Amino acid sequence: MYFYSTKDKSSRYSLEQAVLMSLPPDNGLFMPESIPALSKEFLADLKNQTPFSIGYEVSKALLGDDIPHDVLKKICSEAFNFPVPVVSLSNNTYVAELFHGPTLAFKDFGARFMARVMAYLNRNNSTPLTILVATSGDTGGAVADGFYGVEGIEVYILYPSGGVSDLQEKQLTTYGKNIHAIEVKGTFDDCQRLVKTAFLNADLAKHYRLSSANSINIARLIPQTVYYFDAVRQVNSNEPVVFVVPSGNFGNLTAGLIARRMGLPIHHFVAATNINDVVPEYLEKGDYFPRPSSATISNAMDVGNPSNFGRMMDLFSNSWADIKHSISGYGFTDEDTKEVMVDVYKKSSYILDPHGAVGIAGWRDYSSEHPGETGIILETAHPAKFLDVVEQTLGRKIEIPEALEKLRSRQKVAGMIAADYEVLKQYLIDQKAGK
Repeated sequence: MYFYSTKDKSSRYSLEQAVLMSLPPDNGLFMPESIPALSKEFLADLKNQTPFSIGYEVSKALLGDDIPHDVLKKICSEAFNFPVPVVSLSNNTYVAELFHGPTLAFKDFGARFMARVMAYLNRNNSTPLTILVATSGDTGGAVADGFYGVEGIEVYILYPSGGVSDLQEKQLTTYGKNIHAIEVKGTFDDCQRLVKTAFLNADLAKHYRLSSANSINIARLIPQTVYYFDAVRQVNSNEPVVFVVPSGNFGNLTAGLIARRMGLPIHHFVAATNINDVVPEYLEKGDYFPRPSSATISNAMDVGNPSNFGRMMDLFSNSWADIKHSISGYGFTDEDTKEVMVDVYKKSSYILDPHGAVGIAGWRDYSSEHPGETGIILETAHPAKFLDVVEQTLGRKIEIPEALEKLRSRQKVAGMIAADYEVLKQYLIDQKAGK
């Protein structure tokens, strides 16, 4: 399979180039040359599949023969090895719990798959590969876990100071070894800007072979399609299925669009955001105006210039009419989010994290206008990762899973830099020199 840049469809890159470079030189985004449909037989037998078998079929279709199938099968068996249970809240409302992986967030599938793909593609290089990743919360922990101890790869995680929860911060600052955390005095958008600038900087390329573990990397995006197939497998609905996606950088929703292009019967998508609602505004008005992000209790969605918007537009040939036909968008305040958390708990005894609550709010607005459809809301993180917000909102203590509880006693280790590219560049050069 070859890949092109969203800024130049005539360009052609190999899988190794697309994954290890992360971004093409023109600062576009890599997309597969074609998105093949899965066989009718496989789709008809979906109810008998598993996350592993789905992941293998999807990745084999999108990657072709670039990775030997026996190697790819092993990668998938190690990456897609935990369940994605779907919980019913009512007759037509379901929650797909994407937080049953090792870091209790939806990004575990993507990070584990990508780490193993990168390790395979990098196996013959004597120069270490350096991963730069920006996180608004969950990406950092998933990447730290997925890449921990991977030979030949060093990881630097940039995160906004004060912009992640305490337990999220512990997840990305306590691994050590080949995992390094950098606390940035700024927002997630600043972190993302620094990472993108680094990829395009020739001076830094003299010192490092750089790649990314954000959803700008096609190897992070492909495995996230698995959630959609597995959720549809579990929900036996005769009504049109709508996926409601709490959205920040829009990688998860883009993966859903790819899943639909591969043949999964998805009727519609709902993009649910917090007050950082540049995409819902675009869907409503047809004008796209990125802006600095604002901090909210659903911090993983505090993104003012979503990276994957370019991929979304590419999938719809830059047609506002077409994308609006397939995706509805809604934005919500923190107060809206808390009201939904309380209401759902009172009615169903179900504890939502703030991001899942934004998804439920989006589903409620959409379904009031489109009755008779079935909604699957992606619940992207365990509520214990947002302990203070959830407990204060619900007025009760919640159980902390062992995977998080053991982090509380660990010591945070992180560098601190200003949100300035020259400062980041010098920091990385100093790290290389052992300063």
